[in-house]
Amino acid sequence: MTNPSLVLATGATGYVGGRLVPLLLAAGYTVRLLVRSPGKLAGVPWRDDVEIVQGDLSIPESLPAALGGVHTVFYLVHSMGSGRDFEAMELRQAAAMAAAAETAHVKRIVYLGGLHRKGDHLSTHMRSRAAVGETFLAGAVPAVVFQAGIITGSGSASFEMVRHLTENLPLMPAPSWVANLVEPIAIRDVLHYLVAAPSLPAALNRTFDIGSGETFTYAAMMYGYAHEAGLSQRYVFALPIPAPKLAGWWVALATPIPHSMAVPLVESLQNDAVAGEHDIDGVIPRPDGGLTGYRESLRLALGKIDAGTVETTWASASGNAPSQPLPSDPEWAGQSVYTDRRERRSTVAPRHVWAVIEGIGGLNGWYSWPAAWVVRGLADKLVGGAGHNRGRRHASRLQPGDAVDWWRVETLEPGHLLRLRAEMKVPGDAWLEFAAEPDGGGTVYIQRAIYFPRGVLGKLYWWAILPFHGLIFPSMARNILAKAAHLESAAEQGPAAGLEPGGRTPPPGGGG
Repeated sequence: MTNPSLVLATGATGYVGGRLVPLLLAAGYTVRLLVRSPGKLAGVPWRDDVEIVQGDLSIPESLPAALGGVHTVFYLVHSMGSGRDFEAMELRQAAAMAAAAETAHVKRIVYLGGLHRKGDHLSTHMRSRAAVGETFLAGAVPAVVFQAGIITGSGSASFEMVRHLTENLPLMPAPSWVANLVEPIAIRDVLHYLVAAPSLPAALNRTFDIGSGETFTYAAMMYGYAHEAGLSQRYVFALPIPAPKLAGWWVALATPIPHSMAVPLVESLQNDAVAGEHDIDGVIPRPDGGLTGYRESLRLALGKIDAGTVETTWASASGNAPSQPLPSDPEWAGQSVYTDRRERRSTVAPRHVWAVIEGIGGLNGWYSWPAAWVVRGLADKLVGGAGHNRGRRHASRLQPGDAVDWWRVETLEPGHLLRLRAEMKVPGDAWLEFAAEPDGGGTVYIQRAIYFPRGVLGKLYWWAILPFHGLIFPSMARNILAKAAHLESAAEQGPAAGLEPGGRTPPPGGGG
């Protein structure tokens, strides 16, 4: 017997599926997942709120166990990047799901395909997605096939291509497809339509084009991203050659997107992707406040604005907006991030390590090459930055918002974590993070420098200072722990050894 509130989602470890599941739960649905590798969901916050059935779309015999009692199936998988035969494999999997859903008396299948015009010569990837949609529409179970263009949000392969190309290439001679038209759509709006799909009229069986209502060339999308990301002016020149395979190789070289995905992705951009109809407005009301414009969706993806009502239903995703990266997103998703991480174990108690961490900067110093820090501060001052001589409000205590030389206290978890955000003039955003984790009677000390480069200049800056990191950061970790060991020794000897009245250790000194 079909349960109207029971839905099955495939692709829950992917980009759209991973964001859809918590929204379905928030909407009151009972969610079952069909996954090939349940271990991939081990760290997902909503793991205990769903039913997981292990199965494989390539093995039809594994499908009935997942479909029992299901009202709606969300089919959110594709095999782009999985090999040369992915088109045939996708058709076999779709046909198997359609047949199994009919046997299980499923009431609806919901599929997310690609936006394209009828009659266009499609790439292999787009042709395959269209064929999967047609397979479901031809089956006995009514299907709703949403057709979307570029989905704007961190983790979306097409958006990540726009992001990384724009960030890495200020001057970009590009194939002719950059002049093609596309109608993007924000991930939050895609999710809005998907969540509403189970309640559509029972007999509805058709495609729906979905988009933002705004049309751009791919070049214009890159210009828009550059503006919202605070990059310098970009210049994109459309050359009179399509060269999809060559462009795919170039995308793979210039961005973190793997070649196996870059080539079919670029090939799919050879046609305009603009909604040919807006019939969806007649069956699913638009989101409160209307559809999300492209510029706003960029600000959401970049974390520059609050995503509003969508986040209020995203609590199970640990504070991530649907437009921002999730732990399940691919490694190449999101803002380019460079890190320098140092970890050391010490027999010193965490409270003494924390005393040194909380006292860092100002007159206490940075525990590594004092002259180098002074020179860096002077250089920052010369270009209009905060410089090194701003110091700190209190020698041994901090609170959120405090200034520490050219840093600002962004996060403070007393006894555990200090995160400083850089206010120096650099082509990007930078943080310095210190943590003291209990380890038996001792401490695991973790130190991270985190940098989000802005454009090519930001990346060159990171690589230019990387040799200095190799000198400064190891000695910083070593000297902080040495100072903490000194404090612990002094504390064990009591006030005569320098312990302040009341048991508080004195402010830590600088080090070199």
